Amino acid sequence: MAERRAFAQKISRTVAAEVRKQIAGQYGGSPQFLKNLNVGAAASNTVPLTEAVEPVDFEEYLRTHPPIIESGPLRDLIEFPPDDIEVVCTPRECRTVGQAVPEEGHNDAHVRDCVRSYTEDWNVVNRRPSLTCVFVLPQDDLKRRSISIDETPRGSWACSIFDLKNSVPDALLPHLLDRAPNEEIDRHNEEHRKSNRHRELFALHPALEEEEPIERHCVPDVPKEHFGQRLLVKCLSLKFEIEIEPIFASLALYDVKEKKKISENFLFDLNSEQTKGMLRSHIQTAAISTLARSAIFSITYPSQDVFLVIQKVLQQGDIGECAEPYMVFKESDTAKNKEKLDKLRSQSEQFCTRLGRYRMPFAWTAIHLMNIVNSAGSLERDTEKGSWSERRNSSIAGRRSLERTTSGDESCSLSSFRPATLTVTNFFKQEGDRLSDEDLYKFLADMRRPSSVLRRLRPITGTLKIDISPAPENPHYCLTPDLQQVKPNPDSRVRPTREILEFPPRDVYVPNTTYRNLLYVNPHSLNFANRQGSARNITVKVQFMNGEDPNNAMPVIFGKSSCADYAKEAYTAVVYHNRSPDFHDEVKIKLPASLTDHHHILFTFYHVSCQQKQNTPLETPVGYTWIPMLQNGRLRTGNFCLPVSLEKPPQSYSVLSPDVPLPGMKWVDNHRGVFNVEVTSVSTVHTQDQYLDKFFALVHALDHMFPVRIGDMRIMENNLEEELKSSIAALNSSQLEPIVRFLHLLLDKLVLLVVRPPVISGQIVNLGQASFEVMASIVNRLHKYLDTSQDMHGRNSLLSSYVYYVFRLPNMDPNSPSPGPGLGGSVHYATMARSAQRPASLNLNRSRSLSNSNPDISGTPTSPDDEVRSIIGSKVGDTHSRVYCSLRPILWHPSRNYTGLYLFHEELALQWVVSSGIVREGALQQAWFFFELMVKSIIHHLYFTERLESPRKNRFPERFMDDITALVSTILVERLNTSLAFFLNDLLSVMDRGFVFSLIKTYWKQVSTKLYMLQNPTLESLRLDFLRIVCSHEHYVTLNLPCSLLTPPASPSPSVSSSSGFSTHAQDQKITNMFELSVPFREQHYLAGLVLTELAVILDPEGEAGSRVSRFIVVHNLLSSHDSDPRYADPEVKARVAMLYLPLIGIVMETLPQLHDFTAQGSADGAGGDESVEDGNSMISQTVAMAIAGTSSPMSRPSSFLRPHATFSAESSRSLLICLLWVLKNADQCVLQKWFTDLSVSQLNRLLDMLFLCVSCFEYKGKKAFERMNSLTFKKSKDMRAKLEEAILGSIGARQEMVRRKRSPSGSAFSSQENLRWRKDMTHWRQHSERMDKTRAELEHEALIDGNLATEANLIILDTLEIIVQAVSVTESKECILGGMLKVLLHSMACNQSALYLQHCFATQRALVSKFPELLFEEETEQCADLCLRLLRNCSSSIGTIRSHASASLYLLMRQNFEIGNNFARVKMQATMSLSSLVGTSQNFNEEFLRRSLKTILTYGEEDLELRETTFPDQVQDLVFNLHMILSDTVKMKEHQEDPEMLIDLMYRIAKGYQTSPDLRLTWMQNMAGKHSERTNHAEAAQCLVHSAALVAEYLSMLEDRKYLPVGCVTFQNVSSNVLEESAVSDDVVSPDEEGICSGKYFTEAGLVGLLDQAASSFSLAGMYEAVNEVYKVLIPIHEANRDTKKLATIHGKLQEAFGKIVHQDGKRMFGTYFRVGFYGSKFGDLDEQEFVYKEPAITKLAEVSHRLEGFYGERYGEDQVEVIKDSNLVDKCKLDPNKAYVQITYVEPYFDTYEMKDRITYFDKNYNLRRFVYCTPFTLDGRAHGDLHDQFKRKTILTTSHAFPYIKTRINIIHKEEVSSMPIEVAIEDMQKKTQELAFATHQDPSDAKMLQMVLQGSVGTTVNQGPLEVAQVFLSEIPSDPKLYRHHNKLRLCFKDFTKRCEDALRKNKSLIGPDQKEYQRELERNYHRLKEALQPLICRKIPQLYKPVLQVTSHRLPAFIPDTDLNEGRLIRLPLYIVSLSRGAKLFSTDTYATTFV
Repeated sequence: MAERRAFAQKISRTVAAEVRKQIAGQYGGSPQFLKNLNVGAAASNTVPLTEAVEPVDFEEYLRTHPPIIESGPLRDLIEFPPDDIEVVCTPRECRTVGQAVPEEGHNDAHVRDCVRSYTEDWNVVNRRPSLTCVFVLPQDDLKRRSISIDETPRGSWACSIFDLKNSVPDALLPHLLDRAPNEEIDRHNEEHRKSNRHRELFALHPALEEEEPIERHCVPDVPKEHFGQRLLVKCLSLKFEIEIEPIFASLALYDVKEKKKISENFLFDLNSEQTKGMLRSHIQTAAISTLARSAIFSITYPSQDVFLVIQKVLQQGDIGECAEPYMVFKESDTAKNKEKLDKLRSQSEQFCTRLGRYRMPFAWTAIHLMNIVNSAGSLERDTEKGSWSERRNSSIAGRRSLERTTSGDESCSLSSFRPATLTVTNFFKQEGDRLSDEDLYKFLADMRRPSSVLRRLRPITGTLKIDISPAPENPHYCLTPDLQQVKPNPDSRVRPTREILEFPPRDVYVPNTTYRNLLYVNPHSLNFANRQGSARNITVKVQFMNGEDPNNAMPVIFGKSSCADYAKEAYTAVVYHNRSPDFHDEVKIKLPASLTDHHHILFTFYHVSCQQKQNTPLETPVGYTWIPMLQNGRLRTGNFCLPVSLEKPPQSYSVLSPDVPLPGMKWVDNHRGVFNVEVTSVSTVHTQDQYLDKFFALVHALDHMFPVRIGDMRIMENNLEEELKSSIAALNSSQLEPIVRFLHLLLDKLVLLVVRPPVISGQIVNLGQASFEVMASIVNRLHKYLDTSQDMHGRNSLLSSYVYYVFRLPNMDPNSPSPGPGLGGSVHYATMARSAQRPASLNLNRSRSLSNSNPDISGTPTSPDDEVRSIIGSKVGDTHSRVYCSLRPILWHPSRNYTGLYLFHEELALQWVVSSGIVREGALQQAWFFFELMVKSIIHHLYFTERLESPRKNRFPERFMDDITALVSTILVERLNTSLAFFLNDLLSVMDRGFVFSLIKTYWKQVSTKLYMLQNPTLESLRLDFLRIVCSHEHYVTLNLPCSLLTPPASPSPSVSSSSGFSTHAQDQKITNMFELSVPFREQHYLAGLVLTELAVILDPEGEAGSRVSRFIVVHNLLSSHDSDPRYADPEVKARVAMLYLPLIGIVMETLPQLHDFTAQGSADGAGGDESVEDGNSMISQTVAMAIAGTSSPMSRPSSFLRPHATFSAESSRSLLICLLWVLKNADQCVLQKWFTDLSVSQLNRLLDMLFLCVSCFEYKGKKAFERMNSLTFKKSKDMRAKLEEAILGSIGARQEMVRRKRSPSGSAFSSQENLRWRKDMTHWRQHSERMDKTRAELEHEALIDGNLATEANLIILDTLEIIVQAVSVTESKECILGGMLKVLLHSMACNQSALYLQHCFATQRALVSKFPELLFEEETEQCADLCLRLLRNCSSSIGTIRSHASASLYLLMRQNFEIGNNFARVKMQATMSLSSLVGTSQNFNEEFLRRSLKTILTYGEEDLELRETTFPDQVQDLVFNLHMILSDTVKMKEHQEDPEMLIDLMYRIAKGYQTSPDLRLTWMQNMAGKHSERTNHAEAAQCLVHSAALVAEYLSMLEDRKYLPVGCVTFQNVSSNVLEESAVSDDVVSPDEEGICSGKYFTEAGLVGLLDQAASSFSLAGMYEAVNEVYKVLIPIHEANRDTKKLATIHGKLQEAFGKIVHQDGKRMFGTYFRVGFYGSKFGDLDEQEFVYKEPAITKLAEVSHRLEGFYGERYGEDQVEVIKDSNLVDKCKLDPNKAYVQITYVEPYFDTYEMKDRITYFDKNYNLRRFVYCTPFTLDGRAHGDLHDQFKRKTILTTSHAFPYIKTRINIIHKEEVSSMPIEVAIEDMQKKTQELAFATHQDPSDAKMLQMVLQGSVGTTVNQGPLEVAQVFLSEIPSDPKLYRHHNKLRLCFKDFTKRCEDALRKNKSLIGPDQKEYQRELERNYHRLKEALQPLICRKIPQLYKPVLQVTSHRLPAFIPDTDLNEGRLIRLPLYIVSLSRGAKLFSTDTYATTFV
């Protein structure tokens, strides 16, 4: 990393430049593009690219260069719109029908501020939105059309040759044959090409893939009230077994884990009207709000049990007694118990009448909410709404327990489960002594245990039905906890749904946005155990008092169920006869907005008399206590343990606490605390934080006359300042939760203190510094502790919402009425409320109005502030030349203790600059917040002082500009990069733009210095992020001065390229400057210059890939936004915009060697359809097709692509090239043409290479490619989903996960298939990130888009080629360029293209050939061949227009070729070769369409009047008919695609037909080799390659006379005997000297070597290593002659390997298996009565071949039409069914004569060069196949094939057949010889194989062998034959048996040495069998035939006797002959007697 970048090591070095020059030099680059990349440029006026140039003074430039254009799009391009920025008052959305405000009139200042904060409208800074641009795809003629073949059936061409003359031609192109001037043709072509084009290129290009675009600045969420997950609970019914009295219920949520109640109570009443009537005397009219039966619970932290408590009217008796009837009586026994029930009912009525005001506890139950939710999520719905019945038997024995089903507390979503109807059937009665909260949590914990204590309890049977479902988004008829009606509420008379207030178990950090002021009083317990007197049935009356008189009770207590909305009192439930009761009641109170010292809660304790006695009152007061609401001015809340007074409290008691012992009062239990009560507040007015309370109180104290009392403090004016400052500092000690709740108000107050310093004792108190410090501290605390609510830039959502919506400057008009000292009244602006949406024209959708410019209000300058000056002056060091205490604008306000307004942004900047230490660090850490505050303040100030239209240079004082400069120059780039970038982006909208550019330069310089010093690679990516953000400005184009005219530098350096250029005049410096990153360009187009400079530095090949990708993204995103911006839709405007990017062309040309090589992926060469054919299915492999039509490769690659290493990925290269195409599309054509004219040849060639690459890059891939990509992406998306789950459920936070991905290498911008989201509004097509598994319609749409992109990209390339033609046509060196142009054109034809493009492409091609015919016919011969191939391919298109244009082009090609030399031999030959290639390579090729095109060409020839009198029409006709003939030959191959043998036969036949055309023969041989390789027939593939090499050698020997080259195919005889057929000896052999003959790359020495290398490899794969040696014998002399030791070393290595394999595989090698196959029947056509020998893979069984052929032909002709003949006898056709097809298959073996065996020694010898095969057929004379031994004959059939195996085919015709019959004795001899050989092999095998030996022995000497050796001997040797002809056979068989017994003996001996002890008995058995066999054979084999032993020569006794032993020569025994026998005939058999030697011939 340390050596990554040269400019990072030493900025002024030239190393990077040298590297770039070196790279460029290798690829023909010109110094022209590089001269500005030179880091240490010699010229004094140049600035290296690694440094930023001095920006132009923007405002001055605009002042001195007023726009000439009056109005229109160009004028808009030059200037910012006048109403660019506006400050909008956005109405705050209120969710309730009425605003929630306090009902009281004059509240205190704090309440007023709070209410205003919750009700005033949002203050938003907006850009005035432009028109939204929506891109619509034209889907008519640009649709990608399929070029697949027509599926209509057609007849076989083998049967009938189509009459070409009768076919129908395609439409002829009008005026094609007319002679017209070239200029006219060009003009016409251009008009057609430019019409109906896509205006937006990037709309067709998928956006680049990024995690999240750095430019995006999301609009923060609108501050709103917090809700957790919301649950709707509907109470449907509550019934018990008996209905005798009213029952009241309440629902609440509890968190057992936290042991907290987490919601207020929901009280509901499900009693019938009749039952309710029992309480008529106690209940007034019920308010609608108290009749609710459904409630919405909010749950922030899901982990709850629902707890249901049921009460009933108080009656005499304890809870158990009162509950007994409910447990005893059953509903089914109602009739039986009628009397008892009537009695109970009448008792209840009495109690209701008397005690109806009181309640008593009755029963409870609990529901585990998460169980319900999880179960409901997985169950099917029973009814429309979904019902689910959980038999909540609540842990009764034997019933289901309340076990948890979730593994984690928070693993459940309450927003998506299915609604469920719950039925609870069991309740538990309340226990009087167990009513406390602790008891409740124990019960709940018990319910969740499997062995629950509750099982022992006796349940009360009843039925409660409730519906539980996720709450809808906007429920109707809803009431808030404050009883406000929620919208929509169409009818207030409908029974409402209550929103139940949540008490979250943990803090929720959300700012207050609505007024709410509630108090909850929860009495817990009372201890009257020590109280004297009767106090047993105790209730507590709770009242909220605003005085001490009983009439001062306020109606602020919320009613329960079926009563009034509010009441003055509330009673707790009574526990019968309990002196120390526990309570679980909840009293909810609406607090008055302003509290005084007299407000208090009064508790009165009563004894209730349940029995009606005379003179006994219903309730007797037994005690009093109270809680004052305020203590030191703060609301009192918390847990209280209060003493209870026995007497009424005295006067003025309310201001004191009951803890104070008032004199003369009696207290229960000696004034000890006996009453426990909890008071909690849910208030958006009371902070409940002492530090916040004090701060707000002191701020409001500034408005009052002194002294002021705050709490228990008395503050005088002289100590107010100190208290104020200490209270500001003390805010750091506040709890975070209250700070967040009152965040908006707190920040507003701090801003107020900065802007409007208070005047105390006549002195201005500067609180700016203190306020700034505490703001910095608060902001940092929020970031630190609330890091989950941050966006990608680390902006806390609470703070960004504040800046965006809430922040505004205080009212600056001193005379305006202000309701208080706070922010003043709401500022109303005279502007229409506008949408905050940004113009869709900016594709870099930052979605933020704020970031680009943020408004605020301010005041006008007035008098100086001396104190401020003195304070600040002491802090400023010597570093700043100016004093920071310059004039500050102040507005005096005589009526208040405030000065006028400072300008907030100026004060903020000042405080920031002068801050130090922790404060400065804190502010810098969250700089974004202060930057955004500053910007909004600036915009408010400008907007409301109407300065937005004033000159920018006059808008701000110099000191403020200096502050900003100081801030920017001292900021740490590494930490504040994006914050600073967004800040500067915003300043560009409001400040002097030249000044902002200078700030950018300061930043640039700072980063460059750090890069040099630190070598930190991250700095570079930070700088890129900075650039992206700054350049995402709405008016980026305007900021670049697009209409400025570039002036040449003061002393222009002489043009480097002018000497090599075409132009004779000196280069126009202005044009040059436009295309180079010259200093004038970078100065005037400042931001574009920075972007392109960064891109240019990319040329350093050692650069880090990640940053390169980012650079691409910068340019790509910018151009994408320009492209779709409606402001730049006008072509003239777009040309101006494109002018900013002209240097990009040069940059990309320099980068060319480093771009991804798209050409390497292979184009769809020869594939006629819209998808490339896979190699496995094509008839000719892609590599083989290279030699066709005389080209060296399918499309030779330009020289620039010979790159050392491609450094960019495909995606990034593609994005760079699309940017290039955009510039070429939109740039001014005249400017481009001028520049092209000035380019050198090498530069133009590089430009063409670049266009060549673009063609490959944007080739249409087809629908299948999209489907493949979709499946891959879907797989990837599942992985991403898993990671996301981990992030959500695991410990890792989502943000940390994002950061981790960003940092990991795999998280680079191009690692995934996801697309940018910020372009969604611009494209109609769906991107990958939206949904991974796309539908077919979406995939088709994407493919359509891709097709349109391919068309447009290629049309841009075509436009550029035309400009190049015009530029170079007048120059002398055009020949060097035109060849490259033609190459690009041909390459584009070779790729998959749309019909539209091809029409224009052919038009351009015709014009090019017309202008420069000699180019094609004299120089670029390869390209002529290529052009013919391309045209013919398109002649077979299924689209008529393509065929018409291709036919026209081909005809004109012939015509122009003819006009040059009265002959078009070149085109004839190339067309013929191309057609052969085409029909061989393309599966989608359609001969019917090609016939039509041939007919079209014929028609042109007939209608061409001008050439009618020449030979041209006849020559055209000859060519067309010849092409047609080739077509008819080759098309038959398509019918046999599935028949490999037939297909190879046809290819063989076609190749043979090209015997006189070596190029085409070679091509077809290679096609066959490819086909064989596909089917793993490596031996045959090798033979094809050997034949190819022999063919090449034959013609090479004619061309070159080199001794080391093979002399022709004779040299290859040892490799294959078949190769002689490649001899070029016939009369019609063409000369290799003829033009176009043997011109392919293989007809060279290197080509020959390549073919032989491939052949050796194939032989090696086939296991034929001996043949490898023979091939290398031909190769070695060639390499020796060339002294190529490296290749010789490789060859000898391979030979060593081959010979090693021969040794190691000895005895294990297996080659082919052979079968004779005969075809019989007319169905086979040409194959009828043909016989072949088929070569099949080794160990192929007869059944396998039979099954394959039977299946194949059965499928073809019908299974019932094909029969396999099972035997191998001769077939009599007369006996066969003529309507059927018959196949006869016989296994055959290689056959050798005896003399051949001496040469065929090895296994390879016996399996190579095979031409003769044999198979045997057993028969008997009576016609049976098998009979007895003496009747068994055998027929041997010997077959001879036309060529030797292996050959270039796997089946070869049988050309000769011979039959030999054997007599029975001959059959026996063969069998015995065979058995003897088996014994010999098994005996001498090494290593020995005991099992095999025993198997052979058992078959030889075993007693049970049928027709074994003994039987054979007995049949044939028992008697001497009567026929003398059989004597010889008899003797031979006798000798065979002799040898057989000897071999058996050897085998037994060998077996004895191999066996173990366990087989000894088996050995003895074998030996016994052997001896028995030998004894039986002995008399048979000793009997000799006397006639055989007649003397031949008389031998005298005194001569040396000579004997010929009793043996057979064939057995290899030693023969001793008499000395006087000179010779014997070959093959004679010699036998001996004592005196004679006898010879049989």
